[in-house]
Amino acid sequence: MSEPIAEVVDLARPPVHRSTVVAAGRERTFRVFVDRLAEWWPLDPFSLGGSDRIASVTVDRRVGGTVTEHWHDGSSHDWGTLLAWDPPAGLVMTWNVTGTPTEVELRFVELDAGGTRVDLEHRGWERLSLEELRAACALPGGYSGGAFERGWATILGAFADALREDAP
Repeated sequence: MSEPIAEVVDLARPPVHRSTVVAAGRERTFRVFVDRLAEWWPLDPFSLGGSDRIASVTVDRRVGGTVTEHWHDGSSHDWGTLLAWDPPAGLVMTWNVTGTPTEVELRFVELDAGGTRVDLEHRGWERLSLEELRAACALPGGYSGGAFERGWATILGAFADALREDAP
């Protein structure tokens, strides 16, 4: 009797939501996020190759463009494809690192008091099998174990730190 209940619980797959506030205008925040991705993104463990292999991370700035890590050996590996491109307001992309692609949306909201709030929503978990939901990603536990909640908090924290260190 408990197995059917577990299956029903597994069907509840809410999006991951994370936000951070940075002390920079929206345009600069968006530009640093996109243009300097490999500089601030914690490549260890949040990449396919790790910092020793990665030469750069690029964003092909158009709908249908890719976010790609380029390795020193000349190979490249896509993180995802841009589904929406609206600088400096935001972007939406597939997130291919999950096996079956999910979606990540980033919104950059200028605050009246100054600064920018960066809102992230990682959705589409219903597309993944139970095995994919439980699989370890950069952090142990997969989606089911909260790894994406922890991971995105770490990534946005690194981004906020980079903007703080790079303040004009």
